[in-house]
Amino acid sequence: MHKEFLMGNAAIARGAIAAGLNLVCGYPGTPSTEVLETAAKANDGSLYVEWSVNEKAALELGAGAAYCGARSMVTMKQVGLNVASDPLMSLAYIGVKGGMVILVADDPGPISSQTEQDTRTFAAYSKLPCFDPTSVQEAYDMISEAFAYSERYHTPVLFRPTTRICHGYASVTVKDTEEYLHNQPEGFVRDPSKWVIFPRLSYQAHISIEARNAALSQVFSEYPHNELRPASETGCRKGIATQGISYTYAMEALEGKPAPAVLKIATPFPFPEQLAVEFLQNLDEVLCIEELDPVIERELIYVCGKYHLNVTVRGKLTHDVRNAGENTCASAAHDIAEFMGWALPESAKADAAPALPVRPPVLCAGCPHRASFYAVKQAMKGKKSVFCGDIGCYTLGNAMPLDMVDTCLCMGAGVNITQGIGKIEPDTNCFAFVGDSTFFASAITGAVNAVYNQANMTLVILDNSTTAMTGHQPHPGTGRTMMGEIVEKVSIEAVLRGVGVKTVETVNPLDLQAAIDCVKRVSAESGVKAIIFKSPCAVLIKPEKPAVIDPEKCTQCGRCIKSLGCPGIVRKDGKAAIEQALCTGCGLCAQVCPFHAISAGGEG
Repeated sequence: MHKEFLMGNAAIARGAIAAGLNLVCGYPGTPSTEVLETAAKANDGSLYVEWSVNEKAALELGAGAAYCGARSMVTMKQVGLNVASDPLMSLAYIGVKGGMVILVADDPGPISSQTEQDTRTFAAYSKLPCFDPTSVQEAYDMISEAFAYSERYHTPVLFRPTTRICHGYASVTVKDTEEYLHNQPEGFVRDPSKWVIFPRLSYQAHISIEARNAALSQVFSEYPHNELRPASETGCRKGIATQGISYTYAMEALEGKPAPAVLKIATPFPFPEQLAVEFLQNLDEVLCIEELDPVIERELIYVCGKYHLNVTVRGKLTHDVRNAGENTCASAAHDIAEFMGWALPESAKADAAPALPVRPPVLCAGCPHRASFYAVKQAMKGKKSVFCGDIGCYTLGNAMPLDMVDTCLCMGAGVNITQGIGKIEPDTNCFAFVGDSTFFASAITGAVNAVYNQANMTLVILDNSTTAMTGHQPHPGTGRTMMGEIVEKVSIEAVLRGVGVKTVETVNPLDLQAAIDCVKRVSAESGVKAIIFKSPCAVLIKPEKPAVIDPEKCTQCGRCIKSLGCPGIVRKDGKAAIEQALCTGCGLCAQVCPFHAISAGGEG
């Protein structure tokens, strides 16, 4: 054993490899992405690593590997679990042979997500065991235990780190290479009575699942990461029940004080009922501090009723703890002080600090999506139009001055929402914007639906040759895999034509007039048509020389700033100026300037 300074996601990946991981796959999504990327970097050739086209594909791939006796891990964020939920619910009934861990990183806040959904609640819904680490070290240790429990009970298990665990750093005690477990899969053994799901099989499996979870509740009451700390003073009849990073916050708030009893829950489902009974028996009041749903709170209320314990359980349901957003050191200290009747500590007043300057997210300087949105906006000026967006960097097209995203629901939804609007408002020019990675992940079926049901819409593919929002991962259109292989690129144009889209045009959005003309021409056609705006992400290319503004020609009209909102163009001393450190020399502003006062890439 030795120590290393690791990010939580890196620790999880390293722990999984040490546990004999054979296959890891997933779909990138903050805050989970670095788990798979770390596994790829640490791969000695014995591990199969894959970015799958979406979470559903990844989960099914991981299940197939686990059917063979392999140890597989599937990574995603909490909204990705929605995409994977169809196979997951059935897999809970079928079970696995090898250990299978489904890592779902939750995002309280949310910091970079559409929702604040809690995977612990999904665990109870799917009847799958769930592991909830409280620190980076515990995440490293617990991932190997998750594989062991999965194999022992022949079930996939959920592993639920949150953002502050995923992206936190700590000195972690890790195994030396010679201590790693090497799992040798047996291979797939044909057994239709086990691997083929039928109603009768599901009925029997449901009975077994309920019995297994009841047994696991007893087992988890002895699980070492579920901890019960007695009150530090005799006679204290108050307790704190907590989990995850909130446990760390709570222990920090209690440091140096006469602490109440503390219950740490590392396995929220099946809930360690007997441990909870032991915790509650000598208490009058309990405060639950957790993210995000009142999972522990509801379980403790149930236990109190079942065992006739006269304990008042407080938390989100009683509004003693806020019921949305992530917890902080300050919020935990505040809630505990209020509960214990202590004077409010200075640390708990941090939330009242002066507000930081607002820094809204913007499209990068030189981002081709800015040009794509601007071209469509100019082409459709004065026409009744709706612009349905999607999940990706290009969601930022909703910000002023572009103002080009009217709807955004979830990955791939924009293509179908556009069709719904068009059916009700046939006089509207309906556009759906989707990125290249998202197209492969979840928009292809929407395109098929549009062709089959004779929609009248323009599908706009924003192809920047990467999965930019989550860190530039490869996808089927890039011609690279996470195993380092160079493969045939999957052509978006060929896919569209293959499903029946007759008109598909590709244009560089940074050639502004050509892009505008293309939008006018294609959008005027009836039926389903597509425009592929193809230009690489600004982060992937070597920038040109920064643009130059000619002070003799510049009238200070501000059109370059007001029309584009590019962070590479600023006002200095009341005049338009190029921010040299940001400008990529893309030339879009030069094409927008009506007085030809801007030269792209330092030319002119």
